[in-house]
Amino acid sequence: MTMNRRTFLAWASVAGAGAVAAGSRLAGAAPTRPGADDTPAMLVDTTRCRGCRGCEAACSEVNRLPEPDQAGQKTAFDKFRETSTRAFTVVNRFPGRAAGAPPVYVKRQCMHCVEPACASACLARALTKTPDGPVVYNQKVCIGCRYCMVACPFAIPKFEYEKALPYVKKCSFCLERQRQGKQPACATVCPSGALTFGKRKDMLELARTRIYQSPDRYIHYVYGEHEAGGTGWLYISSVEFAGLSFKPVRTSSYAELTSGALGAVPIILTVGPPLLMGLYAATKIRTRANEVAANEHDTGSTKEDGHE
Repeated sequence: MTMNRRTFLAWASVAGAGAVAAGSRLAGAAPTRPGADDTPAMLVDTTRCRGCRGCEAACSEVNRLPEPDQAGQKTAFDKFRETSTRAFTVVNRFPGRAAGAPPVYVKRQCMHCVEPACASACLARALTKTPDGPVVYNQKVCIGCRYCMVACPFAIPKFEYEKALPYVKKCSFCLERQRQGKQPACATVCPSGALTFGKRKDMLELARTRIYQSPDRYIHYVYGEHEAGGTGWLYISSVEFAGLSFKPVRTSSYAELTSGALGAVPIILTVGPPLLMGLYAATKIRTRANEVAANEHDTGSTKEDGHE
């Protein structure tokens, strides 16, 4: 068979498609994580938050981040704030349910999804879902691709663009404190009871109980119960979540969208280069054989011409 450019590309396409298909079969759709409801979770009752920002200060202290500007407490809520590499949690203020109603304060941080999209998109496994529940980051293996930032439906992972050796930063749910039998730092300092820490199934039950007992106080929805396949941080509120800048996300896991395709990457990287090198070698051998045959033909023709 003549190995021309068209044939080479056709073989490469077939090989690539086969590798992707094999990867998809190996990886499959991400199953629901067993025992998820027994993992740690935090219930945020936004009707109880007073905007003291004590959680911000506690988070900064534990993670050795710059202290929040307490001097600017009055202006801290003038504009919406995102989490950053220097602030793993932030509190924002929103209008109340009706005119004249008290404002609603909302704490934001990593949602620690049951099946995190960031971890499923990470080629180097720098982001992983621990058996303990939190989603943690290992800077030693990070390659800086920032796919996690694109994958996260809550826009949480942040990149240290300002540093020569940048890493991804986000809340770790105080994993080390949890392993020591302690609560996350933010929960220990909340003076109003807006933060309640426990097992996910218990936090869901507590959320439903509060809504049932005070139906006029809360909207009848627990944010995080189903969002992105379920999250470790759950919210109840008196205001619709769209009015609190919660982004609409799918209720099934985002991990299932990436696991198949990314599962093919190791196979492509392993099988692809040898296959392409083999095809390249076959092409060179075929080309050389054609050249030798052509030279022999020319030599034979020359001898016949001389003999005549």
